Amino acid sequence: MSRLVVISNRVAVPKARGVAGAQGGLAGALNAALKDRGGLWFGWSGQESEDRTGNMNLQRNDGVTTATIDLSHRDIDEYYNGYANSTLWPLFHYRIDLTEYENETGRGYERVNERFAESVMPLIEEDDVVWVHDYHLIPLGERLRARGAKNRIGFFLHIPWPPTRLLTSLPFHERLVKTMLDYDLIGFQTQEWLSSFVHYCENELGASVDHETGRIDHEGRTVLARAYPIGIDWEHFQGLGAGEDAKAAEERLLASTRNRTGMIGVDRLDYSKGLPERIDGIGRFYDQHPERTRDLIFIQIAPPSREDVESYQHIREVLEQKTGQINGARSEVDIVPIRYVNRGYSHAELFGFFRAAKIGLVTPLRDGMNLVAKEYVAAQDPEDPGVLILSEFAGAAHQLGANGEGALLVNPHSPDLLARAIAQALDMPLAERKSRYEAMIGTVRDDNVRWWTTEFCTDLAEG
Repeated sequence: MSRLVVISNRVAVPKARGVAGAQGGLAGALNAALKDRGGLWFGWSGQESEDRTGNMNLQRNDGVTTATIDLSHRDIDEYYNGYANSTLWPLFHYRIDLTEYENETGRGYERVNERFAESVMPLIEEDDVVWVHDYHLIPLGERLRARGAKNRIGFFLHIPWPPTRLLTSLPFHERLVKTMLDYDLIGFQTQEWLSSFVHYCENELGASVDHETGRIDHEGRTVLARAYPIGIDWEHFQGLGAGEDAKAAEERLLASTRNRTGMIGVDRLDYSKGLPERIDGIGRFYDQHPERTRDLIFIQIAPPSREDVESYQHIREVLEQKTGQINGARSEVDIVPIRYVNRGYSHAELFGFFRAAKIGLVTPLRDGMNLVAKEYVAAQDPEDPGVLILSEFAGAAHQLGANGEGALLVNPHSPDLLARAIAQALDMPLAERKSRYEAMIGTVRDDNVRWWTTEFCTDLAEG
């Protein structure tokens, strides 16, 4: 079996910036694949250096080798905060109004991708299979090819791929997409994102596409593009749920809600998650049903992210303002209808919170997949499951809300529709809750992250 080399912006090593819950989820699956096949995980350490040192930190933990480099302040500002998170992230989430087009950050993005290629290339052996992850590193495959890499190289995009008319607003969009055709396999979360990519290749590049196989031919290169919906680490998450931390968190939430129905949302503090729109919908519910303020309490857990980016500072201010207005109007001495928590919790604690909450509210404006929706379902008691309210614009909606079964799908832009879904979930009888749970649990359990990893790696290795 060929060795596996994983390359991503961040790496699950101790003290790596922004790598929370590294034991489970994607990090756990990739670590498992690396243990099975041997190999290494390369990326940014999350640390800032005064200048480009060229130093690499090699570690071996639990049978997995990691290799990380530091980035300079300029690199972080231009590549990470700039082009990746102020240009590609908003554009790929359909927020062209927030997308910044700066030549300097674009050059920084290309410079750091070149540095990644330069740093990792000496570590790649002839027979290695290379797997590159996400929007930070779109051109990396092309840079590795330019340095002589003949390996099988795959790329997986964890966020949406925008429609062609949106993508063409990006300066030098053609150059960026052409670099992707140097991969051997490109994976997307859903068929929708895959179709958008194929549409661009056909209509903007003039590529030849076989829609049945996903084969794309362009200028002498052939690449396969396919959909691989990512899942949760089922076994790991269930194991956490059986532990004391999860049970204590469940009891803590149940005790604090005092016989009221708990509704929960867990999201990074990000404008793509639709948090202000969610609060508007909850406010509309309380406006329409003021007598139910004593029946329902909403807990929003929103850890901060990318605090150096101005648009993220703004979303926090808006969310705090809207939450404060509803609480000011609806609170009593013994009731606060919305609890807004601006911090993170462990996966074990989240399992307990999910199990205690009888409604899960997952309403992004646009999401690649959204694993919180799947984690909420996985944490439910099969004999008394909660109700998942899910945005129709989340990638998970394709799996969890098909044919009107499973999740209650909503348009997160409509406060009235969201308020109606909350009322429906609050009054849903046990038989229907169990039926909807049964429609979702199979795909959550079986189409898990380890299945996803195996499917992608097998297709990449076999070609």
